[in-house]
Amino acid sequence: MMPGQLFDHLLTAIVVVDTQWRILYANAAAEQLMHQSVRRLVNQPLTEQLQHASVDWSHIVSTTQAGQSLTDSDVTWVVDGQPQKVQLSASPLFDDPDGGKILLEVNVVSQQQRISKELAQKAQQQAAKELVRGLAHEIKNPLGGLRGAAQLLEKMLPDASLAEYTQIIIEQADRLRNLVDRLLGPQRPGLRQKQNIHVVLEKVRQLVNLDTQGAVDIIRDYDPSLPDFDMDPEQLEQAILNVVANAADAVREQADGQITLRTRTGFQTVIHGMRHRVVAQIEIIDNGPGISPELQDTLFYPMVTSKVNGNGLGLAITHHLIDQHKGKIEVNSWPGHTCFIIQLPIIEKDTTHE
Repeated sequence: MMPGQLFDHLLTAIVVVDTQWRILYANAAAEQLMHQSVRRLVNQPLTEQLQHASVDWSHIVSTTQAGQSLTDSDVTWVVDGQPQKVQLSASPLFDDPDGGKILLEVNVVSQQQRISKELAQKAQQQAAKELVRGLAHEIKNPLGGLRGAAQLLEKMLPDASLAEYTQIIIEQADRLRNLVDRLLGPQRPGLRQKQNIHVVLEKVRQLVNLDTQGAVDIIRDYDPSLPDFDMDPEQLEQAILNVVANAADAVREQADGQITLRTRTGFQTVIHGMRHRVVAQIEIIDNGPGISPELQDTLFYPMVTSKVNGNGLGLAITHHLIDQHKGKIEVNSWPGHTCFIIQLPIIEKDTTHE
């Protein structure tokens, strides 16, 4: 059996490229991964077959040309608009006389690995949230004393014009208290009622349209078959508004700025390790510059933001509100495309764990 035939029996995608990233060989698993036959792939640049890959192509070339191999176990690889998490390994072909060929091995990260990573991130996020809440409580107590002392001092001042300074103390204490209240966030689930998620989305759309004065094109792609389900409409409106408002900020200066609000019904969906028979899936998609890979894993942590004037609380509050609805939120982003995906159970979870 020839080496190429042996490679066709592997579950790992094998691709051989030159230093210009032209594909010289692809096995059967690579054909499946890239949704194209090897006949169409050969002599085509690999980088043009992908909408995005979170790797530094030039670094791979320089490393392999130095005779070394490298592996990245957390690569987002986008083919036909569908992101996949893959492990990418690159090695020089040592029997290549020209020294210009690179062997790529691509393994799709399994469902179980994704669930394990999701659970680990949830635990880290919960720890960060508890730390911030603890600090917020510690800050809140002395703020009340500071404000009260400023009020008493103001009454005892011999010159009324000096009250300007005590008012600054009071205003700043109030500002810090409001910030702390936002850090603490809603502590309990609100009142639930049967509601249609599209009513919530329409309120959000109207609010963002008013804020942007129609400068951002908001497209509705709704699934009318989505049933009503138990929710706190005000909490979900706030959660989704935080995401859509961020998307509007990202595309506001673009001539072709666009946001898509999409709803779909999901079946047999795993949320935090539990399988749910039916879920509502809400996608908020924008064509802005994207979110840097360094921020994506910690984006929902308190105090994490890419905005110059942001405080990093909006998405943390969104995550908390979605979590109170037993749902989850995640993001896929690359330059020109950012998609926040919210999944909310419609029918209660199955009793089996994943």
